[in-house]
Amino acid sequence: MRGYLIGKVAQALLTLAFVVVFNFFLFRVMPGDPAALLLRGSAAFNPDTLEQVRVDLGLDRPLPAQFVTYLGDTLRLNLGDSFFARGRSVNTVIAERVWPTLLLVGTSTIASAIIGLVIGIYGGWRRGSAFDVGSLGFTLFVYSMPEFWFGILVLMAFAGGVGPFPAIFPTGGYETPAAGLTGLSHWVDVLNHMVLPFFVLTVAYLGEYAIIMRNSLIDIMGDDFITTARAKGVREQQVLWRHAVPNALLPTMTLTILSLGFVFGGAITIEYVFSWPGLGWLTVQAIDAKDFPLLQGLFLLFSAAVILANLVADLLYAYLDPRVRAG
Repeated sequence: MRGYLIGKVAQALLTLAFVVVFNFFLFRVMPGDPAALLLRGSAAFNPDTLEQVRVDLGLDRPLPAQFVTYLGDTLRLNLGDSFFARGRSVNTVIAERVWPTLLLVGTSTIASAIIGLVIGIYGGWRRGSAFDVGSLGFTLFVYSMPEFWFGILVLMAFAGGVGPFPAIFPTGGYETPAAGLTGLSHWVDVLNHMVLPFFVLTVAYLGEYAIIMRNSLIDIMGDDFITTARAKGVREQQVLWRHAVPNALLPTMTLTILSLGFVFGGAITIEYVFSWPGLGWLTVQAIDAKDFPLLQGLFLLFSAAVILANLVADLLYAYLDPRVRAG
């Protein structure tokens, strides 16, 4: 187990090192001059000022020297200053958007995993039943539908009001602007704004959990230990929850942990549709503004979160399944 642990941690660190190097060169080969972008719209925009800004940003130095500076700043978690949020550091801008993303995408991911696993368990256990056929059709539909399309439909129906559907929820945002709400009233207002994007994300994500859980459970049901348990006279409910489900959960556990790693990436399309001020919408704003330092910081955060989640999944999988360590 020690050798397996060291190997997985080393792989994660090497992957993170590759991401850091790739992150540096990616934004150096993209079109556009960061110094010109920083000065755009400024009355001080002239060749002399442009050259001075390039010197201040270190863009006048050779590429190896820039990389050494970038590597040192990254290790110190100094990601520079944002272009469109002038005078504010990338760390501050990102930190302000983390909580809305965790609140929306984190809770919807957990809810979709729980609902999807329950659907997959009962569908796989009752393979061929009316519930299995209906739930499989539903999960395949929600798994394949575009999130933004479903989000727009929900927004039109319940925020704009269409036909018999009244406009009962806000059209977007995190809270009511200039309302000045505090305490419980503030949280009620936030949850009211969160209902529609939470519903859309939960429905959109549950399909993959249900499908994988169903297939995993169907594979487990043909194993010898299930036949042995039934031959001993164990009740079907005990066979399901004590023998089949714990073993079938291993593949879905990996998916669930990786999905939690993707939480930090936000849900770009849904956050954009519902104007939810999370990391996904911040990514769109950074792309529109060609804010290279902010994009660089976001890319590094998203990659590190996925790498960490993958490491946790590998270690937990090995702990739960000794065959992985033996292999």
